[in-house]
Amino acid sequence: VLRLHDGKLIKDRRYHLRTYPNCFVAKELTDWLIDHKEAPDRETGIRLMQKLMDHYIIHHVCDEHSDYKDAKLLYRFRKDDGTFPLDKDVKVFMRGQSLYETLVNVEDSILKVREENSVKYQRTFVGCEMIDWLVQKGETANRKEAVELCETLLEHGIIQHVLGKHRFFDSDLLCQFRINFRRRRRLTELLNENAPRTLSESPDSPFCLRKLNPEQGNTSFLSVQLTKEIKVVSAVRRSSVTSLAGGSNPYFNITPSLGSLPAAECNPKSVLKRPVTNEELLSPGAPYIKKTLTIVGDAVGWGFVVRGGRPCHIQAVDPGGPAAAAGMKVCQLVFSVNGLCVLHLDYPTISSLIMTGPRTLVLEVMEAIE
Repeated sequence: VLRLHDGKLIKDRRYHLRTYPNCFVAKELTDWLIDHKEAPDRETGIRLMQKLMDHYIIHHVCDEHSDYKDAKLLYRFRKDDGTFPLDKDVKVFMRGQSLYETLVNVEDSILKVREENSVKYQRTFVGCEMIDWLVQKGETANRKEAVELCETLLEHGIIQHVLGKHRFFDSDLLCQFRINFRRRRRLTELLNENAPRTLSESPDSPFCLRKLNPEQGNTSFLSVQLTKEIKVVSAVRRSSVTSLAGGSNPYFNITPSLGSLPAAECNPKSVLKRPVTNEELLSPGAPYIKKTLTIVGDAVGWGFVVRGGRPCHIQAVDPGGPAAAAGMKVCQLVFSVNGLCVLHLDYPTISSLIMTGPRTLVLEVMEAIE
């Protein structure tokens, strides 16, 4: 996805007087796969993209086609429009990847090559040191949660005892990351899978706001501002990759699911009454006040949706989530994320900053003076 964005293959496109953001043309992408040696021929390229469709990675912008067609049709990565469904396995994988990348990039990392019984093992760490690090860096609230997190990573094959003989304990046992997340994988590896992914029977993502008419398969969600009437938008709740779900552990108290998603409404209408520019927002005497919100994510996420760009705005707020409790409201404009000014960024970039940051989120917002 990043390579396609950098190459401008993914961009906003107009079709029949309507703008579809962050889209690619199927035929152009097939050409790109061949030119960049990701596929040897068009047939393989089509099979690869169909695989991504089957796993809910990409979709036709209006969900009119269930098959990937090598034609001038618009498709989109679900990660770019917020409709990517996160089941438990995916969340655990993403959390493991996030922790691995952080550990690799820090100085004097606890992740090292170590010996056990005269055998060298890559990507190893001592169990109790990992617990110390998770608590110290705010990845978990306490040692109990840190142990539960590591147990979940072990159960899903992200980490293991180097000899595979023990479960995870807060001790000096030597463990390692089984997966080298830095290894670049080629798309053609998708075609070598022996078994298809097992999908949950439930079609709903646990990270939605609040679903309307679920028995009818309606995909609209409620965008709630505490002091105003409820409005309908199509969105998913942005979940935290720094918290996992599932199982009987109190720290993982939500059971995500991934299934055959119903057709999603494209490009939800902005809740803003009119567009706002940065120049207008920052001009002297502008009718806006700045507020600082400190939001501590729970086991599901922070409970709000960001949309738009330059500046972005709050499109939806879960009335029962951490963001609402911190005073967030629909239509507020996002000024900074964890001290970084984001007025010049679009919503996918801001969402990525939030998702990959700490669980405690410090957000500065601009609110119109009524």
